[in-house]
Amino acid sequence: MAFIKSLVLIIAIMALLSSMSLAFDPSPLQDFCVAVDDSKNAVFVNGKFCKDPKLVVADDFFKSGLDMPGNTSNKLGSAVTARNVDNLPGLNTLGISLARIDYAPYGLNPPHTHPRGTEVLAVLEGTLYVGFVLSNPGPNMKNKLFTKILHPGDVFVFPIGLIHFQFNVGKTKAVAFAGLSSQNPGVITIANAVFGSDPPINDDVLAKAFQIDKKVVDYLQSQFWWDNN
Repeated sequence: MAFIKSLVLIIAIMALLSSMSLAFDPSPLQDFCVAVDDSKNAVFVNGKFCKDPKLVVADDFFKSGLDMPGNTSNKLGSAVTARNVDNLPGLNTLGISLARIDYAPYGLNPPHTHPRGTEVLAVLEGTLYVGFVLSNPGPNMKNKLFTKILHPGDVFVFPIGLIHFQFNVGKTKAVAFAGLSSQNPGVITIANAVFGSDPPINDDVLAKAFQIDKKVVDYLQSQFWWDNN
């Protein structure tokens, strides 16, 4: 019964996103697309090349596994199981994708952004504290934070490109499904990107940006930054 309810929520999310998708995915589907004069050397065409329609099969539109919990035994206590164009090729050009997110008690899906997609989150189990931060505040304004406590059946929207997070505030596990308005929304986890980039960002830059001592920057850059996506 619980899984049937989950499927109903997922279908509702995907139906909503299908109406939203035309507004986004005609724009870039990857971080960059370097032009080449010789098509023989091309690898991507702002996304993926298309399969010959005569060779398409039903399995191109099928992927199982979202009924299985993700492994939350990590530093963050969360796991994201994504279904996007990289593992479900039938999504190519359709402008939608999906993810299951599992949270251990007090598990966190840390502050991150999806540069190419709006996210709609539906809670199936547990209690989540969620929020996002606005960009470009006006003069003498701080970036405004919007937060909400979500329970099973609740839905919350994270606008495209804005920093957002989810935190399990309950003593039991939590499960949510997210729909995104892109076949390849991308994800930038803030702490990982800033302190775990390859190669590292110059510590003078980060020390000045965060107004902290360089030794603190060096310590943060030396840590292992867990990627739960």
